[in-house]
Amino acid sequence: MTTNGNTGAGKRVLVVEDEPMIRLLLDDMLADLGYTMAAEAGRLDEALAKAKDGEFDIAILDVNLDGQPITPVVDVLAARGVPFVFVSGYARRGIPEAHSHVPLLQKPFQSDGLASALAAVVAKPGG
Repeated sequence: MTTNGNTGAGKRVLVVEDEPMIRLLLDDMLADLGYTMAAEAGRLDEALAKAKDGEFDIAILDVNLDGQPITPVVDVLAARGVPFVFVSGYARRGIPEAHSHVPLLQKPFQSDGLASALAAVVAKPGG
């Protein structure tokens, strides 16, 4: 399982994922790691609105939202300086090339993988 370090230390997370069950799973995993799911979105329009105006410290982004690429949301977050990690069932396919260095969680993933990916981008300014 996870260490008792609670790496999240109260950090707020935007979760962008088109599968409701995965969003629920992420909410539980984040809570166990000390993070708070501050906002969630299952569609690209919702994700864009929350990315532009939401108050959160980090984002978890599904690479493909019901057939739509996550690129517009990535652009908004990058402009805001908000770190993010990608989640995908399709390996690195669909990740914007300019952000190929960003950690990827391959579905299905475990809590320790989530903790490592988040810690990697939280530790680096600009994600």
